[in-house]
Amino acid sequence: MNDHINSTDVSTTGVPESSLGMILQRGGEELCLQKVSDRFTLRFHPQLSPSQLSQLGWGIWQRSIPQANLELFRVTPQHLERAMSQAREGENVAFASHVYQLQDNPGAFVYLTDELTIQFTSEANLARIHSLGIQFHLIEHKVITTLPNTFVFLVSKQASNNPIKIANKLISLPDVVAAEPNILIHQETHYQPRDSLYNQQWYLSHNGGYQLASQSHIAVEKAWDITRGNRSVVVSVVDDSFDLNHPDFQGTGKIVAPRDLKQNDFLPLPGEKETSHGKACAGIAVAEENGRGVVGVAPGCALMPIRTTGFLDDDSIEKIFNWAVEKGASVISCSWGASAVYFPLSLRQRAAIANAASKGRNGKGCVILFAAGNANRPVNGKVHERNWPKNILQGNTHWLGGFAVHPDVITVAASTSLNTKAAYSNWGENISVCAPSNNAPPGMWFQETGFVFTQPAISTYLPGKGMFTTDQLGTAGYDPGDFTSNFGGTSSATPVVAGVAALILSANPDLTAQQVKGILEETADKIVDGNADPQLGMRAGTYDENGHSLWFGYGKVNAARAVEKASQMGVVKGEVSQYIGKKSDRAMKIPDNYPQGINSIIAITESNLVKDIQVKVDISHEFLGDLEIYLIAPNNQRVLLQNRTLGRRTNLRTTYAMRSHPVLKQLLSLSTKGYWQLWVIDMASQDVGKINSWELYLGI
Repeated sequence: MNDHINSTDVSTTGVPESSLGMILQRGGEELCLQKVSDRFTLRFHPQLSPSQLSQLGWGIWQRSIPQANLELFRVTPQHLERAMSQAREGENVAFASHVYQLQDNPGAFVYLTDELTIQFTSEANLARIHSLGIQFHLIEHKVITTLPNTFVFLVSKQASNNPIKIANKLISLPDVVAAEPNILIHQETHYQPRDSLYNQQWYLSHNGGYQLASQSHIAVEKAWDITRGNRSVVVSVVDDSFDLNHPDFQGTGKIVAPRDLKQNDFLPLPGEKETSHGKACAGIAVAEENGRGVVGVAPGCALMPIRTTGFLDDDSIEKIFNWAVEKGASVISCSWGASAVYFPLSLRQRAAIANAASKGRNGKGCVILFAAGNANRPVNGKVHERNWPKNILQGNTHWLGGFAVHPDVITVAASTSLNTKAAYSNWGENISVCAPSNNAPPGMWFQETGFVFTQPAISTYLPGKGMFTTDQLGTAGYDPGDFTSNFGGTSSATPVVAGVAALILSANPDLTAQQVKGILEETADKIVDGNADPQLGMRAGTYDENGHSLWFGYGKVNAARAVEKASQMGVVKGEVSQYIGKKSDRAMKIPDNYPQGINSIIAITESNLVKDIQVKVDISHEFLGDLEIYLIAPNNQRVLLQNRTLGRRTNLRTTYAMRSHPVLKQLLSLSTKGYWQLWVIDMASQDVGKINSWELYLGI
């Protein structure tokens, strides 16, 4: 807030005259605006019909904005000001305004109304309020009963300034606590990334369309309102190979501890003739949000790519899971199984998985996921087989996928964009949840299980959209180009759930692996498919008394509910036995309008795991609304304690704790030892202040 400028180019309000119309007061913050050069809005009284609007010569009428009775016009940039001037002279034009954009956020159009909300000090009486209304040509409209001494005014046609400028003039008056124009901005219900191919990733979120049933996605945008993932949460995708040169896997800290067990090195790249199944899986789980390409379910999380030997011997399985545990994997995603009808795990294989599930993540356990498989057979059960080529299988046949039935594993089946069972998806009592994927193209059944023979297959495509994800760069891979639109199988459903598990741990890193599994199952959508299976004729798309379905497990994973539940769950490490803490009494000036900010450091020498965290701050500043305040842990993970919502307050003495700021849970289970930093940034010019002191208390 620029309350104390003294120069010739500054108005009496304290805001530079050149900036009066380009700073939007909003929730105690100042948002920078930019004028859109080719459009403006008008309000007519009385209103005009579409045919009348189309005949006006001020510009080309685009559409109505009914919430504020505004009409949007477009002109060439060189004619904007002249067109608006001519429009204002029209007898039936009650209001005219530029259209704005938020700075650095193109496409977010801000439309001004003629409403202005003003909160006055308790000392301001009605006579003073009425006097200010006359001074700025405002019409008293209504009282806001939920806020003290707060009113809505309408900006009259006689006003010489628009609502933005008037608000900036009002805000510096001693009688005014806040002054905000009422703006219109297109509704964006939940966070959406700007990656160019995001709208093709129907499984993340969609609003319906061809072959898209309502709610057949995982509702990830609501989850992204809470977290889009954290680099400290590492998703290990275990598969055949990974094209790590792909742009969607670039970024600081994105790739962690890559391993190639096939070549016994650390570059798990595909060979010349490989399609890189792992690349597609990894893209679904954690593709980076970078404004282009696709985006993963948990784009902010890190990727640990592990290339397998191609064989499921004991040593290979141990190397996979031991590497993941030793290098800090949080989630282990496995879209593969044994090329066998009946495959129980060996003692060593069972033990390797159990060890990762119990000893990983400092004793909280790695979250381990396996694909159910693509044979349309039970993960553990018998089917009367017939009509196989050369009768290779016939009669009662016991199917067993040893990895999928391990008690510490989350086993993932596949649903479709129509909320039905994917025709190929394996099923049974061991299915934990399902997730979106494609449906069966002709001859699908053993496409990804490694069989060299085929069972009786579907002869036509079944309805359902394919999965859009990363592919090898260039002509190699599934499709020409850098992406593929037809990935599928339980192979693609599994990294969807892995990404949701990573979001859960980003929201609450203190959860155990079993708690993550419980959250996924408890919050899943109970989708129902009453149709008969097209190959076996069975019906298993409903739920038993325990809420479990043979086809869908406990339902289709719902990222929004899962992450919300995780964020609300408390610490699970038990009672805090004691607190260790220190205070920094060193006063430090906060550099004005300096994006690098100032760091105050507290060193903790004790080595324990964080079970609770409290941060007390004492800061003086002429306008606290200028400040952002972060806590940075010894591993450089940072948490936003305070955004720019403190407005005109000048003293901040408060405690940030997990109850009031659940985002601090991201730092649970980290080591207490190291340098903890309070990072304070002044985001606007003129007002100055200092850190008087701060205290850090860590529960252990």
